[in-house]
Amino acid sequence: MSSTTLFILMAILAGVSVPTQAGINAQLGLWTKSPVLASTISFAVGTLTLVIYSLATRIPLPMLALAGSHPWWIWFGGMLGAFFVTATIILVPKLGATAMVALILSGQMFASLLLDHFGVLGYPIHPISLGRIAGVLMLCGGVWLIKVY
Repeated sequence: MSSTTLFILMAILAGVSVPTQAGINAQLGLWTKSPVLASTISFAVGTLTLVIYSLATRIPLPMLALAGSHPWWIWFGGMLGAFFVTATIILVPKLGATAMVALILSGQMFASLLLDHFGVLGYPIHPISLGRIAGVLMLCGGVWLIKVY
């Protein structure tokens, strides 16, 4: 199996994980009666999992002294992840899995168009084109159809 095929399968599995994780975390939110506490528990379990994996595979730690040579904004990914997980916990019971994922995907596509076009955050530049805009608009049409029907 080629590495491209493996990456495609990984992307599909990551996609499957979004509504699955959201549903699991929404149930956790019902138990805790707080989307923020449910997110905290989810991140604690995820962090513990990653620490165990990192220790088991002996991934070397980066030199802390070199942190200042990297952009200041690299530390905000975790905050965005916390917002995302908390938002899905709130949205699942309000929108359902299909509408939630479709709306999130629409936001991801709009942001991706801009990130690719301007090449920010380390993305390679891929200029906005009519085809790319049409694809995003078609996706938005799909979101509307999902929500209406």
